[in-house]
Amino acid sequence: MQTQQLDNGLFNNYATEPKMYSAEYPSPEQQERYKIQGAIAFLFISTLIFTSIAITGIS
Repeated sequence: MQTQQLDNGLFNNYATEPKMYSAEYPSPEQQERYKIQGAIAFLFISTLIFTSIAITGIS
């Protein structure tokens, strides 16, 4: 951590910045997993929405 003291006696603390790296394009296996996860998430959210519509429609 870097610390600097200002003229009025206050301290400024600066966090050390993390090392930067470039992202890599996902492999075909990872892309397939992302598709499956997206489909599962879509089904889950759709089920929640349809359930809430069904419950409010019954009341």
